[in-house]
Amino acid sequence: MGGIEQVIHQIATGCSKFGVKTDVLSLTTQQVERTTAMDGYLAHRARMDVQIASTGFSVSALFHFAQLVKKADIVHYHFPWPFMDLVHFAVRVKQPTVLTYHSDIIRQKNWLKLYRPLKSIFLGDITRIVATSPNYLETSAVLGKYKHKVSVIPIGLDKSSYLHSSSQRMENWRKTIGDKFFLFIGVLRYYKGLHILLEAAQGTNYPIVIVGAGPIEYELKSQAKKLGLINVHFVGYLSDFDKDALLTLCYAVLFPSHLRSEAFGVSLLEGAMYGKPMISSEIGTGTTYINIGKETGLVVPPGDATALRHAMRCLWENPAMATAMGIRAEERYWRYFTANQMVNSYVDLYRCLLK
Repeated sequence: MGGIEQVIHQIATGCSKFGVKTDVLSLTTQQVERTTAMDGYLAHRARMDVQIASTGFSVSALFHFAQLVKKADIVHYHFPWPFMDLVHFAVRVKQPTVLTYHSDIIRQKNWLKLYRPLKSIFLGDITRIVATSPNYLETSAVLGKYKHKVSVIPIGLDKSSYLHSSSQRMENWRKTIGDKFFLFIGVLRYYKGLHILLEAAQGTNYPIVIVGAGPIEYELKSQAKKLGLINVHFVGYLSDFDKDALLTLCYAVLFPSHLRSEAFGVSLLEGAMYGKPMISSEIGTGTTYINIGKETGLVVPPGDATALRHAMRCLWENPAMATAMGIRAEERYWRYFTANQMVNSYVDLYRCLLK
């Protein structure tokens, strides 16, 4: 699961414990449509027919959604997904609606000009909008227009649901990477700032482990090869057991995302949950709600490889400071970002809408 999928899973699983029955509809590139019983909810997959500007479209999803809506008390959307704006009006949804606003649309500026009128009508029709951090609410021009109906519910994770790695697996990674390394986890996308991280890694010998696959993987590996970075390890997509091992073993978590497309940063929150100091960029989003500069880690200007290199050196050469930041990061996780807190807030919102 990617970040948003993980959030939806946590909400649906958690809400089931309060008697909330959830059906999740998403798209798949597989040929067969299917419904799967997950941990406390049903996951429905409709076949994606075409993808335009990172937006999936599906005729079968429209009809599947229409059937699901008939038995729903509340419809909960996750934005942005312009196709669902169309489906919302095509099906003529009359139930109360909740929309979790994960991100502004950043990259597809030309398409946005065409989409903006529909987006405005759609957001205006939604009953209640949820921002995932106060930072994003304050810095999003779009959300600013709807402040009267925006609630802030930070994304939360359930630490007990994470799989625990065996000691043998831990030892295998320790032998492969070493006892002290920086860690990045995420889909390798344009806004993750990994090209900046590779620039920052020049002239250093800090081991850096990059977990994940994605559309710019080849470009990043080519850049690393061109720069002669023998200290950067691309390990690809890994199991949850391996991810747990690396999060447990790592010295600190790197999160160099430099664009507002990174609206929160679930893998950054995982670092806090595991008690690790963090390095992230100030992009006016939830990343700096998770990572408080000089408290839970270090925050650098976006796109600044030199500042990122200095931050890495600062943590690397000051282990006592890094340890203290990691302790405060985990304390902040327990205070603000548990799945129980997120789920309780959504259940309260659902109940409020049904009064």
